[in-house]
Amino acid sequence: MDYELNEEQRILQKAAADFLKKECPKELVRSLDDSDEGYSPQLWRKMAELGWMGLILPEKYAGSEWSFLDMAVLLEEMGYNICPGPFISTTVLGSFPILKAGEEDQKKALLPGVARGDLILTMALTESDGGYEPWTLKVKAVQKGDEWVINGTKLFVPDALVADYILCVARTSETPDPEAGLTIFLVKAETPGVNVTPLKTISKDKQCQVTFDKVRLDADSIIGPVGQAWPIVKAVSDRAAVARSAETLGAMRATLDMTLPFVKEREQFGRPIGSFQSIQHYLADMWLDILGTRNLILQAAWKLSTDERADKEVSMAKIRAGEMGRKVTTVGHRIFGAIGFTMEHDLHLYHRRTVAADLAFGDSHFHHEQLAKSLGIKD
Repeated sequence: MDYELNEEQRILQKAAADFLKKECPKELVRSLDDSDEGYSPQLWRKMAELGWMGLILPEKYAGSEWSFLDMAVLLEEMGYNICPGPFISTTVLGSFPILKAGEEDQKKALLPGVARGDLILTMALTESDGGYEPWTLKVKAVQKGDEWVINGTKLFVPDALVADYILCVARTSETPDPEAGLTIFLVKAETPGVNVTPLKTISKDKQCQVTFDKVRLDADSIIGPVGQAWPIVKAVSDRAAVARSAETLGAMRATLDMTLPFVKEREQFGRPIGSFQSIQHYLADMWLDILGTRNLILQAAWKLSTDERADKEVSMAKIRAGEMGRKVTTVGHRIFGAIGFTMEHDLHLYHRRTVAADLAFGDSHFHHEQLAKSLGIKD
């Protein structure tokens, strides 16, 4: 594939960079970090007016009908500027499964609202062990007459505190095959029995515990066929993993861009520290790590845009983004020294987010295991 952006993607990239530089200063990021909601309704509305929420939705649902690769370009710029808010939760975890598996009435009722910025969505997937394998999903939904009743607890649900709807992945039957028997339920956040508790995290991202206590739903709440949700859940997890990787790529670029002028100005022993070979090699490695990571992310995003299986590409991108994101921001801290660890400096904002992104939707160990399976050397 051609790794150069086409003209439309370059326009999107430039427009996003200009908009976020103006509308998303670091002062806003810090204030939202310390809030319960974690996003600005005003900024969210402006992003919706630019068409970002409906970027990959079809035009008939008020979307722009661009590709997931285009979204990856946008997410890189959002990561560069640490754009806060439930963007991935809404566009990937929420609207994608509705688009791919929902009934037409469900799509018409929800997707235009997403595109307009009126609805915030998320998915409740992981549970007590934080795993992304199907056998880790044990929250049950039991059919009682014309209704389904959900009981159990989901952990690390992003942006659940501000979501209008939560897509809950629940087990509706027990089978020898753990991939069978899973169903997606569309749950209004205000439904009786739904309890959302914010979790404190090192990155201050808005993760929540969501408890379902005898939550009663009708059959219209089901997204896709009963007991056959795993393929769509896997597709959502793959896209979310690449989406978080694209944000990490933006954080890596931002780290390099703030480090370069510093090494030219900071002097030790009577000359700029950038004149020392060790610092030069640090920066050269940063650049190599960024380019290598970028190519793997674009390859994965491009293949996902074709709706093909991209297991190897997704795992390679997630592994590389997780490891290199940690490495680049850590090297940035070494170069800046003590000042880089102060709360007033921007670097710690990026480092915390790369650490959180590495764990989200499968850490390096998980994706090494997945890659081994894709290579046929592990069952």
